[in-house]
This record gives sequence, C-alpha cells and structure tokens, in this order.
Amino acid sequence: MNKENKQLLKALEINYLTLKHPTMPYITASDWNDNSANALTKCIIHFLTYSGFQAERINTMGVYREGKKIQVGENTRQLKGTYTPSTGTKGSADISATIRGRSVKIEVKQKDKQSEVQKQYQQSIEKAGGVYVIFRNFDDFIIWYDDFISCL
Repeated sequence: MNKENKQLLKALEINYLTLKHPTMPYITASDWNDNSANALTKCIIHFLTYSGFQAERINTMGVYREGKKIQVGENTRQLKGTYTPSTGTKGSADISATIRGRSVKIEVKQKDKQSEVQKQYQQSIEKAGGVYVIFRNFDDFIIWYDDFISCL
C-alpha cells in the first residue's frame, strides 16, 4: 500500500469516527496495511464503509465441531468431531458491496488463484448485471474505485 493511499484511508477513518463520535476529544486512525488477505479485506471494507457505501465480509467456510470429551476410567478421551458445511453459496466472493446502487462482489487474492467454483460464481454475477473484481493489493483497488465512481 503506497503512502498516499494509506493516508487517504486514515483520513476517511478519522472523518468517519469524528462524525460518529462528536464528543470524543481525541481520535486516532488505525495503522492500515494490505500485507495479507485478511488485512486487505479489512482495508477495502472500511474504505467503502467510510465512503458512505455498504460493504460486508462473506464467510463461506464450514465449521469443525470437536467431539465430546468422555471419561474412561482415569483417562479423558476425545470423541471424533464433525464438520458442518457452510450454507452459503460455494465460490462466493470475499466482499459483497453496494456502491451507488450497483452490486459489487470483490474477491481478495494474495498468492492463490481463483478456483473453478469461484470462476462459475463470477460468471453468474456478471450474467446478472453485477460487478465482480479481484484485487491483490489496496493500490489496485483505489485505481479501480476511482474509475468505477467516475463512470457512475
């Protein structure tokens, strides 16, 4: 993330928090970075939220539930756990947003590639008239965002 974009995000955050908490005497900005998929996802979601749009993280991971612990004599034994699959759509993008009335799905990638299921999801979004984009860093997101906003 370049210095200008980091400063932009910090300025948006301070403005947002100042309006949200007008009686707060001292507000500091977070130390933003995009050095992991999780950090980049947070940057994008907060940037959109601070800019007055709606954005949310979509989690399509299932959950592993540990088995019960039982007492066998003097020993404790762990029973086999179970995996509960997600009820979300397979291949969903990491972020779902609405920007000026447009549905935007954002996939965040650091080192990995889109799976076939994600490619199928992208096709279904685009076929329905939505926007689907992939970002590997915050700077590329800002370039896309500026262009996208200027076209609306």
